Amino acid sequence: MVANTHNRPFLKWAGNKYRIMSHIHTMLPAGDRLIEPFAGSGAVFLNTDYDRYLLADNNFDLISLYQILAEQGETFIATCSRLFRDATNKEDYYYRRRVEFNKSKNLERKAALFIYLNRHGYNGLCRYNASGGFNVPFGRYKRPYFPTKEMTTFYQKAQQAEFLHVDFATVFNKLNNGDVVYCDPPYVPLSKSANFTSYSAGGFNITQQQQLAQLAESTRQRGIPVLISNHNTQFTRQAYKAADNIKRFKVMRSISCNGQQRKPAGELLALFESRVA
Repeated sequence: MVANTHNRPFLKWAGNKYRIMSHIHTMLPAGDRLIEPFAGSGAVFLNTDYDRYLLADNNFDLISLYQILAEQGETFIATCSRLFRDATNKEDYYYRRRVEFNKSKNLERKAALFIYLNRHGYNGLCRYNASGGFNVPFGRYKRPYFPTKEMTTFYQKAQQAEFLHVDFATVFNKLNNGDVVYCDPPYVPLSKSANFTSYSAGGFNITQQQQLAQLAESTRQRGIPVLISNHNTQFTRQAYKAADNIKRFKVMRSISCNGQQRKPAGELLALFESRVA
């Protein structure tokens, strides 16, 4: 139930799975509906071919954006495009829009600003402070790209999907026979300076990493397979030791603005295959 398409996400995103879809394709089981408790950029959603999808995330701004794009399509895309002009690619304008984003209660305006901030902010980071305020600095790009084609592709495919703002544990309570689960949680950090878990208020700690592994084990006993991606570390190898199949490989990280500083990191995919008790 996987497709050999190459649809890029319209958001820049740390940990985007677009570059490793060939590995994911070899591991994802067939099924009727793909469930993603950590929606992220939607790369796996965009590059697979299940009948239905459920994409969830703990980041309210992200899910609200997806819901609005799915509902409004071209009208919303046109609204967003107006934020991509020479006059808007300036530091003072960016910081005014960031303040507006953090204060606004208008969901459609916030969704459009989310795309603007994502494409004009430093390296496409999505980061919040302890108070829940978006705090990514200005990126200083010569001409930020507006992803008309990518947004249109997402809108078209989104007609097969449901988008929910819930935590990952809640998603596991919504599973049915025929579902396949793909989990792309905030990764276990490789070092103290490489922890990108603050994409939503509250982060994602070691206890939650362990809870996710336990949910994968119990879910396969219900006959529902679970595939998890993460860094290849001693912690993850121990956490996923009950997996039926673990694939390890190297992937080039794209979070550094300096291309020469981007180095390959160890990645793993852990598959908990379907088992019926």
